Amino acid sequence: MPVPEPADPGSAREWPGAFNALGSEPSAYLRQHADNPVHWRPFGDEAFAFAAARDVPVFLSIGYAACHWCHVMAHESFEDQDTADYLNDHFVPIKVDREERPDVDSIYMAATQAISGEGGWPMSVFLTPEGLAFHAGTYFPPTPQPGRPSFRQVLEAVHEAWLERRDAVEQNARGLAAGMADAQLAAAVFLDRPPESLDDSLLSEAVRLLARSEDPDGGGFGGAPKFPPSAVLEFLIRHAAVPSDTSDSARDMAGRTLAAMARSALCDQLDGGFARYSVTADWSVPHFEKMLYDNAQLLRVYVHWVRLRGDGVLPADEAAMVASRAADWILDSLGMGDPGAPDGLASSLDADTVVDGVHHEGASYLWTPESLEAALGSGDGAAAARLMNIGASGTVSELGSPLHPRRQLSGTESRLWNRVRPALRNARDARPQPARDDKVVAGWNGLAIAALAEAGTVLDRPELVSAAQSLADYLVRVHWRPASKPGALTAAEPVLIRVSHDGVARGIGGLLEDYAFCAEGFLALYAVTGRRRWYRFAEQLISGACERFVVDGRLSDSVGESAQVFNAQGQHAGLDPFDNAAPSGAAAFAGVLLSYAAYSGSHEHRLMAGSILSLPPPIAGRAPRVAGWLLAIAQAAVAGPVEAAVSGPAGSMQRELHRALLASPSPGLVVAVQRAKAADDGALPGSGVEEPEVPLLSDRVAAADGSPQVYLCRGMVCDLPLRSVEELGQRLAAMTAG
Repeated sequence: MPVPEPADPGSAREWPGAFNALGSEPSAYLRQHADNPVHWRPFGDEAFAFAAARDVPVFLSIGYAACHWCHVMAHESFEDQDTADYLNDHFVPIKVDREERPDVDSIYMAATQAISGEGGWPMSVFLTPEGLAFHAGTYFPPTPQPGRPSFRQVLEAVHEAWLERRDAVEQNARGLAAGMADAQLAAAVFLDRPPESLDDSLLSEAVRLLARSEDPDGGGFGGAPKFPPSAVLEFLIRHAAVPSDTSDSARDMAGRTLAAMARSALCDQLDGGFARYSVTADWSVPHFEKMLYDNAQLLRVYVHWVRLRGDGVLPADEAAMVASRAADWILDSLGMGDPGAPDGLASSLDADTVVDGVHHEGASYLWTPESLEAALGSGDGAAAARLMNIGASGTVSELGSPLHPRRQLSGTESRLWNRVRPALRNARDARPQPARDDKVVAGWNGLAIAALAEAGTVLDRPELVSAAQSLADYLVRVHWRPASKPGALTAAEPVLIRVSHDGVARGIGGLLEDYAFCAEGFLALYAVTGRRRWYRFAEQLISGACERFVVDGRLSDSVGESAQVFNAQGQHAGLDPFDNAAPSGAAAFAGVLLSYAAYSGSHEHRLMAGSILSLPPPIAGRAPRVAGWLLAIAQAAVAGPVEAAVSGPAGSMQRELHRALLASPSPGLVVAVQRAKAADDGALPGSGVEEPEVPLLSDRVAAADGSPQVYLCRGMVCDLPLRSVEELGQRLAAMTAG
């Protein structure tokens, strides 16, 4: 029976449980709102049941801790008592950290874009108590603006529609859910169907299409706001490694974008690390939040540029310096504890810095000519201002502008900059600093493991490989819950937990992207270290993903953690094949399936990868910018990928052969090296069974004189083994060229 409209505004506050329930939540974003007068609840069955009991809509607000505009709307509306009272009286407010619940964010972002034509955060969505969306938008101001109503106007209009046109509201909500279900079915991927053949001409066509949207002067693609196109850059670098009529174009586009970002305000010129995006087309005014997923991907891309020996507009030594500083920033700024052995990496640094109780976007990173002179003295301060484009008028706010040279520095300029950098870092470190979101996300740490492992090898920094192994140990120890024994009270299936706080995993199981990114990281770590335990953990993750995310042959991003999300997508499991800030889960899963098939010889997993790679033809022909990782994996599939097995005893020769392979830009190359089994390379937790050798190394023997040699193979069919770095390089280049 419907609950009657309260006779006065205060009566709704008499409901049991009418209070802000976020104070005990581990999410930094949710805790940011724990003192709001809004009666926020975390996403879950209890909150929706409360809405059903009151017969009122749900107001769903989605954001994340580092989000500048989330802070703005919180201050303007959620901290306002009158607004909070109206919201509490007529809705059940729910707050979601999109980084903890990407399944919730994804489906309601699709609904928001369908309803309003725009997307972003904070996301504001109005739902039925069953979880169906019927009205949505992003940021709403406290007072009306041209083309955008105030938040109070939106609340009043939705409340009025709920009371006066309830049937129409619910019918529209059901229609939207049905439409999203139809879209999911149209984009479905069935892994039990024969894959379509992959035509490598598609890859050249994608390069041509990307060239049409490139900004050749500013770097990147399209106009402002401009995001780092990490997945597209990975595809372009892989394509550039394979001789074709478009490989030079791919190399040039990648180089221009990498150079422009490295010399811009997007890249922190003092600390290393990259901001989330730029609000200007020339990368001169960044949006200052710094995310682990961006920096892990960009670290790997710059390392792959060094490995490509791309040079041109971005010399390899400059790219190596950018990569090295990015790696340092990741470990120093996001690491928990010792940078050499971090207990997981935090998610982000905030876009804002709180100064005297007031949020200022990017305040920690802004300089004026006067602040530079105060830190360096008049002579060096004026020179640094000229070099880093710091003028009298701030480009971000009255607090100043970010440092950025916009061009390659000369030798003299580089010496000046390297001399003054330490003093500027010290001066900046003395300022108030942006807050850090300490939650550890499994998938993003998987991306970082792959990047750090490869960076350690290519940049000759073994301490980065050690850090990657420490991260991998943390994921296995904290995030991985192995299968329980038969008869145990807990569930028997192993599961990867998505998020941990303070060394304790909690919340939902990982999404497809978490399993895929972690498996990618473990396989990269195996290639670098030769420790079979990393291969076996990747194998477990791949097996777990197949069990968890493939139902009746159909691949999905999640497993229906919430009935409300399932309802909102028309009671059909969803799959988004498009890249966003990170590669899509489907594309990443295709990559690990392809690599695993190369290591294991599994025809089944190769076919599954091929089924996902049937997606690029329709996508790449329209929008290659959102299919970069699929295209990168397709490039690897076209190349084979080449499989390399290094046999023979450990020693200097084996190390040289192994290092030469890891320095190769061959797309998707998988590398296995024989190593003496370490003490912890035996049985995996809960298995009790000694693990066999990786199949690619089976029957790969040393040379007759006992020296190491390399077998280069495709589909486990190998050429005659090679014994020198020179002949290995020549043969690998020939195989990569096709």
